[in-house]
Amino acid sequence: MSQVIEVIQRYEIPDLPPTDLPYDDGEPMESNWHRIQIGLLVESTHQRWPGRTDFFAGGNMFIYYSLKQVRDRNYKGPDFFVVKGVDGTRNRHSWIAWEEDARLPDVIVELLSPSTAYQDLGAKKDLYERIFKTPDYFCCDADVASLQGWRLSDVRYAPLSANEHGRLWSEELQAWLGPWTGEYQGTIATWLRLFLPDGTLVATQAEAERERAEAERERAESAEAELVRLRAELERLKG
Repeated sequence: MSQVIEVIQRYEIPDLPPTDLPYDDGEPMESNWHRIQIGLLVESTHQRWPGRTDFFAGGNMFIYYSLKQVRDRNYKGPDFFVVKGVDGTRNRHSWIAWEEDARLPDVIVELLSPSTAYQDLGAKKDLYERIFKTPDYFCCDADVASLQGWRLSDVRYAPLSANEHGRLWSEELQAWLGPWTGEYQGTIATWLRLFLPDGTLVATQAEAERERAEAERERAESAEAELVRLRAELERLKG
């Protein structure tokens, strides 16, 4: 008489990533300069690559890179970051790596303060170097003169050297980062700005519009002056 033996196989189902991740820790920005500076970096990146939609530039956002991080409730993120080769048109409240084909930032900028400098130059720098493998990492505080930067070489960060203007080169942005003193959003301060390879400042949208308006005014004045000259010359010939 035959027997039927039932074989039961057990499979371990891995934890599914949560979908209700927090994106705001409720903590205010360190200062008004920090808040405005993040916005300036985001705008400058879009102005650096006008019309392109294959990158995402964000700031003051959580970055989720592992389930362990979520379980530990370690929700911190960089002040500013850029991820290339992604859909930049999609709205995001936070950056969730497993929803982005495991993509992590190509550029990170941390804005130092007395309460964050130790982490930004220590544990966070180690995280970006070993886990994120972010190629370009920069740190500066409100005076911007203390700008520091590193480029990932093999598996370690190598410090960048500033040029004669105190700017550091970002290979990922193909731009210089350096200090610029002037007004942005009604506040006069020294800001961290982007500069093209030839040293030209990457203009904000408002600056670009002012430059276009000024160029148009100069063209109109030049045309008016030329018209006056031609009329005077015509009168002289008639006389």
